[in-house]
Amino acid sequence: MRVSLGADYMRSDPTRKSSLLLVSAPVLRHSAVMDNAIETATFRRVYWRLVPLLFTLMFFNYLDRVNVGFAALRMNGDLKFSATIYGLGATIFFAGYVLLQIPSNLIVYRVGARRWLAVMLFAWGSISAATAFIWSAGSFYALRFALGLAEAGFLPAAALYATYWFPEKYRGRAISGYIIATSCSTVIGGPIATALITYLDRVLGLHGWQWMFLAEGVPAVLLGLFVLYWLTDKPEQAGWLDAAERQWLSATVAREKQALAQEQNGGVLSVLWTVLMDIRVWNLGLAFGTGLIGLYGLLLWLPQIIKQMGDLSDLQVGFLSTISPLLGVVGALFVSYRSDLKGNRKAHMAACYVVAGVGLLASALVNNPFAAFVFLSVGNAAVLAASPLFWAIGGAFFTGAAAAACVAVANIIAQIGGFGPFLIGVVKDATGSFTLALIAISVFFFIAAGLALAMRPGVREQIAAVPAQ
Repeated sequence: MRVSLGADYMRSDPTRKSSLLLVSAPVLRHSAVMDNAIETATFRRVYWRLVPLLFTLMFFNYLDRVNVGFAALRMNGDLKFSATIYGLGATIFFAGYVLLQIPSNLIVYRVGARRWLAVMLFAWGSISAATAFIWSAGSFYALRFALGLAEAGFLPAAALYATYWFPEKYRGRAISGYIIATSCSTVIGGPIATALITYLDRVLGLHGWQWMFLAEGVPAVLLGLFVLYWLTDKPEQAGWLDAAERQWLSATVAREKQALAQEQNGGVLSVLWTVLMDIRVWNLGLAFGTGLIGLYGLLLWLPQIIKQMGDLSDLQVGFLSTISPLLGVVGALFVSYRSDLKGNRKAHMAACYVVAGVGLLASALVNNPFAAFVFLSVGNAAVLAASPLFWAIGGAFFTGAAAAACVAVANIIAQIGGFGPFLIGVVKDATGSFTLALIAISVFFFIAAGLALAMRPGVREQIAAVPAQ
């Protein structure tokens, strides 16, 4: 009745319709401005509340994973480890990492990120510190395997957590904001690690590399306690947001989840089956995994590769190892921001891998040590810049338990990259240099680029096609 009367009212006098439109237009514009203001304020507040902490957790996650590369500058000689023994120890981490990937990520979906992240931090910090007391290849293998178990769920849990707080169009920037800590862990951690190794050697009877493991493992344990205080599981529980901000964020995230939702009535096994049968998950995991062969190989061998380029001290190696991660930070921020604007994340990922492959191949083939170092740094930076894109893509295929399983399954597939450190160690022992190893991993980067381009179109188009509710 009210609609009919309104229509008759406007038909009886067309000038009244124009008047109503003139009145409505400013109101609509004001409403849109208000919505944009709330959106901007919410994103800014959520970003600065969560991303700095996630950055810090990510920093110690990678620091405790890759600091063994700096320890190896002296640890290998002290414990009589060959390149193959060290490479196997570096690689066996990923066996534990794969084993608990899905269980850990489903646990975070059930109990909440705050509690499970605290448990993981305490576990991996304790194990990393205990690595200071290894005495043989067997003890080295055992603790690296245990460290992999402890760290298994962190990266997928952080990516899943980002889907709870950041709508799709902001997610690339949010994830890159903490993923760049993987690069910063080398930028900051390299000089610190080599300084500890150099200046604390033989203090209280311990080697410098032992002090390094202790000093870099304990902070993760302390951060586990802080996480319980600072993190919030869901936007609806965020007392640090205004009511309007909570309402906007909850509604936006819920709308996107509804657009991606699939039937999940069969329980955990049904969810896993749905994820495993999705070709996108396998394509993404294989693309990232072939890239990780090179990334992990460089992360865990970079100090020794640089040291072989000239007559360098451990401290010089520590500072030179910061250059490629610094470039990687800049690249990650640029690529993630651009992929948010353009929406085509797979093309950006492929471009990064092509640059990485060219850089590593050139580094292996040139004779000038300075040029080889420059090419190595550019190639390493490019593959670091690709990493945030994997988590932004993988976190947007599904929602709920399936989202947790998706990022876990894709990340498990990607752990074929853990073969990289062992491959480099075997080739190094066989040839006496890193030249052939760099050529081999450059090939994997080119394969990763092809797999990235083969992925189905990005998720943004799917979300944009669904009308707002």
